[in-house]
Amino acid sequence: MKQAKYSKEFKLQAVRRIVEDGVSQAQVAKELGVSDGTLRFWVKTYKENKEEPFVGSGNLRQEDQRIRDLERRIRDLEEENEILKKAAAIFAKDRKK
Repeated sequence: MKQAKYSKEFKLQAVRRIVEDGVSQAQVAKELGVSDGTLRFWVKTYKENKEEPFVGSGNLRQEDQRIRDLERRIRDLEEENEILKKAAAIFAKDRKK
């Protein structure tokens, strides 16, 4: 069964009808032909992050992307640090000879 794809704008309109206009979730689901569970998930997502509620499949919110980039940078720096420690140990051995 193929899952339907809905645009960010469509989701926002549906959620705003529920959250801001006070239309029942069941009514919006019936009007739009979307399952009640799907709408419930959209409302939850919207309430968790109103600035960037629906970023799209495979995309990250700005803050999540920033965290991922910083974690990657930390890993790279730790790896570089280990390489430098090993190199320093090798050069220290050569000086003792």
